[in-house]
Amino acid sequence: MFDASGNHTTEQERKLLRKLRVWIAALAVGCLVAGIGIGAMLSGRPTVAQNDLQIARAPEALSASFAEIARRVEPAVVNIETTQAQLEISEKDDDKDDESNPLLDMFRRQPRRPPRGVGSGFIVSPKGYILTNHHVIEEATRITVGLQSGEKYTATVVGVDPETDVAVIKIDAPKDLPTVTLGDSNAAQVGDWVLAMGSPFGLDQTVTAGIISKKERESQFFSVFQRFLQTDAAINRGNSGGPLVNMRGEVIGMNSQIATSTGDYNGIGFALPANETNFVYKQLVAQGKVKRGYLGISLESVHNEFAKVYGLTEAKGAIVTTVAATERGEPTPAEKIGIQPGDIIVEFESTPVISAQDLIQRVANTPVGQEITLVYLRDINGKLERKTGKVALGERPPPREYVEPAKANSKLNPKGNGLRLGITLAELTPQLLADRHLTGVQGLFVKDVDPNGLMAELRIPPSDKPALIAGDVISRINRVPVNSLADFQRVLSTLKSGDPIVMNVTRIQRDGKNDVMVPLIVQFTYQ
Repeated sequence: MFDASGNHTTEQERKLLRKLRVWIAALAVGCLVAGIGIGAMLSGRPTVAQNDLQIARAPEALSASFAEIARRVEPAVVNIETTQAQLEISEKDDDKDDESNPLLDMFRRQPRRPPRGVGSGFIVSPKGYILTNHHVIEEATRITVGLQSGEKYTATVVGVDPETDVAVIKIDAPKDLPTVTLGDSNAAQVGDWVLAMGSPFGLDQTVTAGIISKKERESQFFSVFQRFLQTDAAINRGNSGGPLVNMRGEVIGMNSQIATSTGDYNGIGFALPANETNFVYKQLVAQGKVKRGYLGISLESVHNEFAKVYGLTEAKGAIVTTVAATERGEPTPAEKIGIQPGDIIVEFESTPVISAQDLIQRVANTPVGQEITLVYLRDINGKLERKTGKVALGERPPPREYVEPAKANSKLNPKGNGLRLGITLAELTPQLLADRHLTGVQGLFVKDVDPNGLMAELRIPPSDKPALIAGDVISRINRVPVNSLADFQRVLSTLKSGDPIVMNVTRIQRDGKNDVMVPLIVQFTYQ
């Protein structure tokens, strides 16, 4: 009985326990669902509020960053005032009416104020070395530097580099001066925020904000050593020489030029990258001038058309158009290793050459006298042979200015043998060779370029020179020599729309009093 009674009680307890378990499980599920809902509400509300707060404070944070950068950099930004030589105004000794006019005589006796200019700069050494643009202090008889503190000092010129438009000037202050930090301009990216500082219109300590719009901007108005950072930060007259600063307070460029239709800010400004500025600064301080490596060649970049015609796997490399000789008749470094016009330089110091500008920059930035290794391709019997040469770089001579050649008579009958390209050609005769000073030149003479034709629209980057002008001589098309009109038509007849064309052209240009034959590479796609 005891046993039977004990078993009955146990069965009831088990039923009760099962019911309790069901209720406990249901209650747990309910609590879990409620907890999730409450947690979502509690965690969701602050998250939304926090995002709204962050959005609301984002402009304030950016503004605070601008203010902090300006506070740190402005003490090293200077205002530059220049005075140029006074221009003499000639008087008419034989004009008796002027001599007897007391009003004109009074104005004549008034002292004439010499021309003045304004610009900007930034201090890069506590000892008073300042970077600015060459055009800011060019031809100045007096340079006055104004500091943020209001102090003014007369500056002396340490050195200038017209090819990059950079100048170093120096002031002697009785104490160490605040300086900027030169950053790595290569690390800058399109879209980065930047501040432009300087003295537009003489309004010193002006700060404007914008972004980097483009890197390595080239133009026909720039020299081969100027590949600018483009920015939409407002830059006006007087900003020249001032710093372009990143969000770490580092100077990544020197404000140098603007693209404008009015003479003032139009949303496009150019700053010379700090890496190039620093390269020039160190040399000007050390030796008073900039020494750049030199091979003694003229170059054109390999474009898609050239790569297709010559069977290159990619449009990279620099085409040698001329091999120069030194003024003393000594061989240039390129001559010493046998470089010839038409060679394609594809490697410099075991690194691929991207373009003509890339090679020029790397050669120029290599110390004079340093031995370098070049790899180049040469067209031999229709095949490109790979060659290697080692040579010590020379020193780049000062730049020479070329005068545009006088355009040949363009009123000739445009009908002729090159209408598919919009040009009129003639075969070279002994008389034409003599008249045009084309001794030793072979090819077809360009008599006229139709202003409505294909060739009239083409330009040679980055100089933006016309691809062809009257007076040029075309010597080869797509590696085929063209010495007769029949040669020309034969090559042209094989081309269809979309085919690449590479022309070897000789142009006569005036260099001082002499005519110089300049080889050009014209690359385009046939339309």
